[in-house]
Amino acid sequence: MTTHGTPGARTTHNDDVDWDHWPVADYLAENYRELHPSDAAVIAHHSAFFRGLPRGSVARSVEFGAGPNLYPLILASGACRRIEAVETGASNVAYLERQILCAPDASWQPFHRLCRELNPDVPATLAAALAGVAVVHTDVRELEPGTYGLASMHFVAEGATEDYAEFAEFCGLFVRCVAPGGYLVAAFMENMPTYRIGPASRWPGCPVDPDVVTEVFAPLTGELSVTRIDADPTLPDYGDTGMVLLTGTAAERP
Repeated sequence: MTTHGTPGARTTHNDDVDWDHWPVADYLAENYRELHPSDAAVIAHHSAFFRGLPRGSVARSVEFGAGPNLYPLILASGACRRIEAVETGASNVAYLERQILCAPDASWQPFHRLCRELNPDVPATLAAALAGVAVVHTDVRELEPGTYGLASMHFVAEGATEDYAEFAEFCGLFVRCVAPGGYLVAAFMENMPTYRIGPASRWPGCPVDPDVVTEVFAPLTGELSVTRIDADPTLPDYGDTGMVLLTGTAAERP
């Protein structure tokens, strides 16, 4: 892998960042208050994978670093009886708890409609799709290996650090949190640099592409499929070049 960063510049690692103050409102306004074509493409890709799993066949799954994004939880709801949305940031946890325990924002309805259109196993209402979700306020690095039958991760590992070694470490933890043979579903921003959300906040980015994702995951997986989609001009220009999409299964471990 290529070392990321400007020569002489300090590399930002995960523990350098105040994740409790992730700007939820700005992030949602910029990315999820409407259904953008790139997310529709992610939903279509992942729905094809989830359609291959029988309804309710996964007893327990995890959204690894859930953030405030609800559509991965909706996608998993057809196959998974319990979905643990694991998140460390206090602002994201507060948002998720409001969505799950009170009522989800109306802006998530188009996401739910598309998920159900592409996979009829998704429950008929948004509230029902989220009924099996439990919000877990903890660091993903604290998850016990082999705990889940399916792990899902969206825009986390490459947005948690500027360091490639730490990116790979997060990916390894993601794979190892499922039992051998467990299912893996993920999406990454392609070539995402350090970026801003809202007027001022700065967040780390670790630029990756399909080759990097394949290099990291190939030794950890049995089945593996990696593809990409182009950048979405309807989204803010964060400097990325698209998204990298992954499905697979965790390899047997020695």
